[in-house]
Amino acid sequence: MLDQGGAIDWDDFRFVLAIVRGGSVSAAAKQLGCDHATVIRRVDRLEHHLSAKLFDRRKSGYLLTEAGQRVADSAEAMESTIVANQEAVGGSRAHLTGTVRIGAPDGFGSHFLASRLVAFAERYPDLDLQLVATARLFSLSKREADIAISLTMPKEGRIVGRKLLDYSLGLYATAAYLERAPGIANRHDLQDHRFVGYIEELLFTPELDYLPQVSPKISAKFRSANLIAQLNATLSGFGVAVLPHFMATAHPELIAVLPNEVSISRTFWLLMHADSKDLARIRAVADYIYETVERERALFNGS
Repeated sequence: MLDQGGAIDWDDFRFVLAIVRGGSVSAAAKQLGCDHATVIRRVDRLEHHLSAKLFDRRKSGYLLTEAGQRVADSAEAMESTIVANQEAVGGSRAHLTGTVRIGAPDGFGSHFLASRLVAFAERYPDLDLQLVATARLFSLSKREADIAISLTMPKEGRIVGRKLLDYSLGLYATAAYLERAPGIANRHDLQDHRFVGYIEELLFTPELDYLPQVSPKISAKFRSANLIAQLNATLSGFGVAVLPHFMATAHPELIAVLPNEVSISRTFWLLMHADSKDLARIRAVADYIYETVERERALFNGS
C-alpha cells in the first residue's frame, strides 16, 4: 500500500495475514476490529503497490496465490520478530494469534497430548490449536501440519527436529482374559494366545511392526490401523497386545505380561519445517509440548 511518499505501509501485511488465518474477509474484519470494506481496501492497496495478485477471489473464500503465499510468509516472519522483541523488552510472553496444526500418532495425540493442550489453549485464547491425531506421516513441506510428532527423523527435506524422548512398550492383557487363557511363563507360551495388532499392509512406518520382535510364532487375530481401537479390543478381553506403557498404565484392569522378558523401545521426535520453526506461535507450542513431555517423562517408562 502507498502513502503520499510512496512508502509501503507495513500494517497492510496484517490484513493479508488475517484473511489467511480467518479464511475469509468477514473473519479478518472481525479479528481486526474493522469493517469488511476496510479489509478489501487495504489488501487492494498492497496488491497495487506490489504489482502482484495476492488472492484468488472465489465463492468459497479467498485463496492465496503463489505471490500471496510469499507475502503471508513474510508477514508471519515480521510478526515473529515483533513478538520476540516484545518478549525481550517486556519480559513477558507475548499475545499469540493464528493457527497451529499439530500432527501426531493416534495414541500419543489422543491419549496423552489432547488433554494436556487444554491448559495452553486457555493461556492463549486467540490461538487456534488443531490436533490431527492419526496413524500417518505428515508432510510439513505441504503444510499438512506445522508441528509433527514422528517415530523417525526424515533423511531429507528442510525439516528441523529434536528428540522428545524414548518410550517403552510391553505386552498387556486384562486379568479376565489371563484367568481363562493358558498360563504364560515364557515367550514360547505366547503362541497359544490371541493377539491384537496392526494391519501390516497399512503400517505407515516399520517402527510399528512389533509382533515379530516379540516372537516369530505369533500373529494378530484382531487387527486395526488405529492404536486406540487396539487398546479398546484389549480392554474388552480379546487377547494380548503390545501397548505403550503411557497408555496401558492408565487402565488398572490391564496386566503386564512377561514384563521382565519382553520390552520394546521407540522414540518420539518433534519435527518442524525450517521455514516456519521460528514463528512465535509455532515455537511456543513446540516448547510447550517438549516441556510437558519432560515433566511427565516417568509415565513413558511405565512408572
